Amino acid sequence: MTISHIDDDEPPEHRRYAEYLRALGSVAETDEAGLLAVVLRDEDQGMAEAAVNQHLERRAAEQLTGPGFPGWAVMMATVVDNRAFLVRRLREWTLLRSLALDEPWSEEELLTASDWFQRTVTTTLLVTSPAALRLLAERGRTRRVRNAASRRSCPPRGA
Repeated sequence: MTISHIDDDEPPEHRRYAEYLRALGSVAETDEAGLLAVVLRDEDQGMAEAAVNQHLERRAAEQLTGPGFPGWAVMMATVVDNRAFLVRRLREWTLLRSLALDEPWSEEELLTASDWFQRTVTTTLLVTSPAALRLLAERGRTRRVRNAASRRSCPPRGA
């Protein structure tokens, strides 16, 4: 991968970030793990993890309920194995898949998940689990989550 130098005033890590996102956006599935490993070896770990997270978010959303998600998640887990934020975000996407496909999940997983995750559960139409929405309506971490989950689990009368 070559990094283009278009704007000399732009910090080099910004250029690398943009180039990483372009490369990750078009990487072949067979080359994805290798490219992610290259990105994560960048000297600016914050920037590298941000680029990998953006890729993780995009790819997870694209294949969330598809048959390729489990294999992709295993590959991602191997690549990000020692990066706490990326590991947690991948785990939360996997939990979101379980909720969307009505697969087993635990109350503890749902209640200890991040604010981002709890908000996502209350806003995505892929999650229709009455039990999950009720749990978040009663015990979600923030008032925003509890209110949104309440609206989804108990629609207003006449609606």
